[in-house]
Amino acid sequence: MNRAGQSTSQIKSALLYILLFVFLTPFLLVVMNSFKKTQQFVENPLSPPKALLFGNYISAYKSMDFMQGFLNSLVITAVAVFIILIFSSMTGYLFVRFKWKLNAILFFIMLASMALPFQVIMIPLVMLYGKLDLLNMKSTLLFMYLGFGVPFGVFTFHGFIKGIPFELEESAFIEGSSRLRTFFQIILPLLRPVFVTLIVLDVLWIWNDYLLPSLVLLSPEQRTLPLSTFSFFSSYSVDYGPLMAGLVMTIIPVLILYLFLQKQIVKGITEGALK
Repeated sequence: MNRAGQSTSQIKSALLYILLFVFLTPFLLVVMNSFKKTQQFVENPLSPPKALLFGNYISAYKSMDFMQGFLNSLVITAVAVFIILIFSSMTGYLFVRFKWKLNAILFFIMLASMALPFQVIMIPLVMLYGKLDLLNMKSTLLFMYLGFGVPFGVFTFHGFIKGIPFELEESAFIEGSSRLRTFFQIILPLLRPVFVTLIVLDVLWIWNDYLLPSLVLLSPEQRTLPLSTFSFFSSYSVDYGPLMAGLVMTIIPVLILYLFLQKQIVKGITEGALK
């Protein structure tokens, strides 16, 4: 490589490092401020902490009722992601393999629903479920996540399944395999890259979601971790030190999941693009 090529490569590397720093800055500020007193945060949120106050994490753990919020978030996220993936993959398969006119209409409706902002239907949705006395229930929240998450999942699986040769299924049908068994034993394993990608995207969405759970889950014992951070807000003040510590504790589980699955995410995105 000549000098011009080396210079260009160095410039690109420098720009990438700058962009990395820009994207990491908000997270680093949250971590740094989680070790400060609230007064120091208010005076200068950009200054380094004078001393590392690990007591903020203990205070956050107790104030948030961290384990209760963690278990609520874990159950809701795990069940919601599971049902979204199962319904989405089976629906996407149905739309690809069965060329019914109704399927084309339903697929178009699902795509159109992705363009509808949640804020448009937020108030009517809560009023409807409130009149039916279905609020403050995890099952109601899971049903809503299913409705909001399936369209994107169907769209993603639909494009991937179109690239799978139908001959693989024909050989199974000849040997007497049912449609359902063929899907779970042949098609489903081939969808692993898409599954992993959607798992991370849906976990990030549901785990960090604040608005929808705040409208549905009304009692304190039902709160997820994002809702638990509201315990640091009072009528006239905010306890910023423990709040930042609580945010860090909320982020860590999703960060660990991403670190374990990052290779599969990249693989799923690249294979999906090629197909």
